[in-house]
Amino acid sequence: MSSQEQPGRGEAEQRPLKEPALTALSLHPQDWALFLDIDGTLLDLAERPEEIIVPDYLPGTLHALSRQLGGALALVTGRAIEFVDPLFAPFRFPVAGLHGAERRDAGGRLRRAHIPPAFQEMKQIIQRQAMAWPGAIVEDKGAAVAVHFRHAPGSEAEIGEAMQRHLEEAGPDWNLQRGKMVIEICPAHASKGHAVEAFLAEAPFEGRRPITIGDDVTDETMFAAANRLGGQSVRIGEADEKTLARASIGSPARLRDVLGTLVK
Repeated sequence: MSSQEQPGRGEAEQRPLKEPALTALSLHPQDWALFLDIDGTLLDLAERPEEIIVPDYLPGTLHALSRQLGGALALVTGRAIEFVDPLFAPFRFPVAGLHGAERRDAGGRLRRAHIPPAFQEMKQIIQRQAMAWPGAIVEDKGAAVAVHFRHAPGSEAEIGEAMQRHLEEAGPDWNLQRGKMVIEICPAHASKGHAVEAFLAEAPFEGRRPITIGDDVTDETMFAAANRLGGQSVRIGEADEKTLARASIGSPARLRDVLGTLVK
């Protein structure tokens, strides 16, 4: 979904860039690569996955910033790539979907995880089980399946136990991922940190230092990668001792404001 929401008049100019983690990017864009989570980072969280709102100006802002970075901007998300592209149309960015289980590089080459028939059957079983969890939402992501319990908080323990059982049945090729009011089964080899490293081995990211920005526990692996590679790690929201991020930005709205300032 999109919105006519625009930044306040002169807001980007009136609010100077004070985030130290992004100051270096504004001064030396040729030295940096930018990796952005979507939900809760670029976009405000919504009650349901399909209800997220993309401000109309945001795709153009990301496109302009990507040009400034010589194309070294990628989206790294738990969403499937098919879900991501319409959000930022008409632009198509390099993107790692499903926490890195699928990835499209800057040249448009797409790599996907294999989905065995047994995993497809498991997703159908979870859909049926969800009828016993009123308010829970099952999201079929192709090579992953997530159960959102924002509207079913009382079922969290039962959902967790069921997903753990399914994980054990699925075998070692799969992993259990917990996020904000969501539990997900996804390919075990996938992580956002590995996705960032894969991008950095290719043009136009190669030879640059990473700036990774996210908001959830699923983003911690790319924070770790950025820290290890001499980059910057930024968490959206209040920083605390539980995160590896070394800097913070208060909200997705503030991040969008900062990105607009970088473009201007």
